[in-house]
Amino acid sequence: MARIVVIGAGVTGLSCALRIQEAGHSVTIVAKDFPSGFETIDSATQINFTSPWGGAHNRFILPPPGAASDSQEAREHAMSLLTWDEMRVLHDHHPEAGITFMKAHDYFEAPEPAQTTLTEDKARNEFGMKEFRFHTKEELPEGVKLGYEYQTWCVNPMVYCAFLLRRFAYRGGKIVKREIRDPLEVFEMKDLAPFDVLVNASGIGFGDHDVFITTGQTCLVANPCPVSITRINASGMGSFNVSRNFEGGTIIGGTKIPNYWNPNPSLELREKLLSNFAAMYPDILGPDGKFTVIRDIVGRRPTRKGGMRLETEIAQGNRCIIHAYGLGGRGYELSWGVADKVGKLLASHIGSTGTTLAKI
Repeated sequence: MARIVVIGAGVTGLSCALRIQEAGHSVTIVAKDFPSGFETIDSATQINFTSPWGGAHNRFILPPPGAASDSQEAREHAMSLLTWDEMRVLHDHHPEAGITFMKAHDYFEAPEPAQTTLTEDKARNEFGMKEFRFHTKEELPEGVKLGYEYQTWCVNPMVYCAFLLRRFAYRGGKIVKREIRDPLEVFEMKDLAPFDVLVNASGIGFGDHDVFITTGQTCLVANPCPVSITRINASGMGSFNVSRNFEGGTIIGGTKIPNYWNPNPSLELREKLLSNFAAMYPDILGPDGKFTVIRDIVGRRPTRKGGMRLETEIAQGNRCIIHAYGLGGRGYELSWGVADKVGKLLASHIGSTGTTLAKI
């Protein structure tokens, strides 16, 4: 049994901690912020805690034609499929986890080759998209050139993350609430040392110059919606919704603005988001013909140029750090795929040092 410390209690860190626990190791999570009730979490002081503010759903982003199996697009799609399978198991065995399965509709005003070359056979058998079908021209919203549907999942973020944390603690995991400014300082913490490997699931990367922030604004409304819809506009800006189970309403989004640090929501933008979605799916307005707004949400996604960092580093003093950060807005979608890869990197490192590792 190895002793592992995980930095970060967002969805990536929690998933990694649980996967490592399953391999029979002792795990401690160190983080500044931990999951708490959505009603009590502070949107001002915890805006950099990404997981509470995420859309928290799966939309398959397909690799372009001819993409190599080791390309970023192909690797991320494989991780999304692993996560889909794990979400299915958790949903079936733990209804309290806050996971909902439903139809996803993807619409494209200017489809790219990944969409225009897609066939039903490829979608189902090559890309693993269950219950896939193309929409007819009559089904498409005005201005949309191509659309299809498949089965997807969405989660209520803090219900789900709190479930993961409880599961981790029930299995004997430890938590330490502390702000970390440098991964190497964790190795010097007397209440944690000695330990064997540090997993950096911090999101921000601690000085990685390739990491930047993309800010998103969404709006939580009380109106229910039985389907998850994403429309990719020709301008690149998307319109989407994510349903929250346990009668948690519906998230309407969204924006993705690089290096934008304003924490305050824009009421003008809110009205644009809501009107865009209502025009695409008027049924969400219900018999009253209006939205019931609960709150505006602003969150920051730690994004990394060139994609996530997912690798082992042997740092100063022969200290092993496994990096798993920089997922941008795809933390929930890729979480269990990332956790599986972290488990394999850990197995490889511990195997190379002669320590026995349980099979993952």
